Amino acid sequence: MKYMNYIAADSAPEVATSAIKLHGESGFQGMRAAGRLAAETLDFIAPHVVPGATTDEIDALCRDFVADRGALSAPFMYRGYPKSICTSVNHVVCHGIPGPRRLKEGDILNIDVTPILDGWHGDTSRMFLLGEVSVRARRLVDVTYEALLLGIAQVKPGNRLGDIGHAIQQYAEGQRCSVVTEFCGHGLGRVFHDAPNVMHFGRQGSGDELREGMIFTIEPMINLGRPDTKVLDNGWTAVTRDRTLSAQFEHSVGVTADGVEIFTLSPKGYTKPPYNE
Repeated sequence: MKYMNYIAADSAPEVATSAIKLHGESGFQGMRAAGRLAAETLDFIAPHVVPGATTDEIDALCRDFVADRGALSAPFMYRGYPKSICTSVNHVVCHGIPGPRRLKEGDILNIDVTPILDGWHGDTSRMFLLGEVSVRARRLVDVTYEALLLGIAQVKPGNRLGDIGHAIQQYAEGQRCSVVTEFCGHGLGRVFHDAPNVMHFGRQGSGDELREGMIFTIEPMINLGRPDTKVLDNGWTAVTRDRTLSAQFEHSVGVTADGVEIFTLSPKGYTKPPYNE
């Protein structure tokens, strides 16, 4: 197997590279601030995610919240994407485009935000439940959140990317759910999507070694039914082929000398829904 090279982020160009960037303390400081703003954005929007609200309204609220704090919304016009956040409802796996659709009782919704603060990208997403949802929907959300935590628990120097994917896959499939394989986590920092790709499935002990200074997202997408997806004609929105429910949680993390730092933890202590102060 061919492994990737590693480079010091301070001497690397601020573009996506084929090498894995290793960040120092200044990079971690930048990610702490950007990650906190991303988490604050999801904290802020929580009380606005109610039946009757449109995903367009949620997008506008998040966009203004980020802008009022001197940041930019990275998704806006990224490769032509037309909105500031992603809103993925029910059987939408990821990259749902906000629009006039009104949320209704029983929906589940993923909101994915990425503010750019002082050049650093804070990338995170959470699931939201609209009123009373089905037992199966709530269970899927719980399984997806637990899968994320198990993946994060594998992040420490000396482990490998495959350890993250293996932990997620083993747990999700053990809960009779499936892992989406077409989309993955990614390197992050001053670049929105960078090396390495972080798969949410894999073999223990495989893949690139985790080294201190790496920064990336872990963002498992878990389906109630089969893992197969398709992208709609808008070129962005991925849905489950069998139209079963899908859920996702995402954190931005950094590899420390002895473990992991999560940059996108909720300041209000929100983890998985329902979000109550």
